[in-house]
Amino acid sequence: MTSDGIDLDGRHLEAAWWGVGPDLAPTLVLLHEGLGCVALWRDVPALLAETTGCGVFAYSRFGYGQSDPATLPRPMSYMHDEALDVLPRVLDAAGIRRAILVGHSDGGSIAAIHAGAMRDPRIAGIVLLAAHFFVEDLNVESIARIRTDYETGELRSRLARYHANVDSAFRGWNDAWLDPRFRDFDITSFLPGISVPVLALQGAGDPYGTGAQLAALERHVRSPLTALLIPGARHSPHLEAKEATLTAIARFARAILMESRT
Repeated sequence: MTSDGIDLDGRHLEAAWWGVGPDLAPTLVLLHEGLGCVALWRDVPALLAETTGCGVFAYSRFGYGQSDPATLPRPMSYMHDEALDVLPRVLDAAGIRRAILVGHSDGGSIAAIHAGAMRDPRIAGIVLLAAHFFVEDLNVESIARIRTDYETGELRSRLARYHANVDSAFRGWNDAWLDPRFRDFDITSFLPGISVPVLALQGAGDPYGTGAQLAALERHVRSPLTALLIPGARHSPHLEAKEATLTAIARFARAILMESRT
C-alpha cells in the first residue's frame, strides 16, 4: 500500500493505492460507506489488487478518516454533490484513466449517480455493494438504532480509532439520514442513464435495505446487469462473505477488461 493524500482546492483528502498505478492498468476506485474510510476497507483493496491485476485506489471523503473536516450539517443532496462534483475532481487529481467504481452503501449510491449522470468516459463499469436507491422504513429504523448505540454503547469508541473527528463523521451521516426531508431521497431516475455494466451485490440479511433495492435496479438499468443476493452477509458482503463477494467482483472486472481489449 502507498499512502498519498490528494489536495482539492487546498483541502486534504486521505488516499491510498494498492498494486499498479493508473499508467499501467485500469483502477478499481473504492467509495466507502456512510461511516467508512480508507482503513475500514481492511484487507479488501490488497486482495482485489492481487486477484484482478488492477490498481486499487481508495480515499476518505471530507469529514471521514484522516481527511479534512466537512461542513455540517450535510445538505440533503450530499451524495449528489459527492458524485457530480467531488468524485470527478478526485479522479483527475489521482490521474485515473480507466476505472471500475466499487461503492459500498452510500458509496454505491454515489457511484450510481455518477455513472448515470456524467457519462464519464473513464468509467468502464460499476460495482454496487448494498447501495441505496431510495429510502425504506427498515433503513431509517436501523439508522435510528445505530444512533442509540453511538450515544450509549461502544460504537463511538470503535469508530474513533479510524476517524480524526469521529463526531463529525457520525453526525454528518446519521443526522442527514434521520432528517425527515431525507425521506425524499430517490436516485432511481439516474439508473436508466447508466451505460456501463453493473454488478450489484446485497447481503441476504442486510438490516439497511431489502431486496426491493435490487428490484429497482432490475426495473430501471438498461445496461448489462448482474444482481446477486449474498447468503450469510448483512450490510458489508465484502467483509461478511468475503470469498463469494471478491470472487464475483474479480470475475466482473476481468470480463470488462477482456472485452475492452477485443
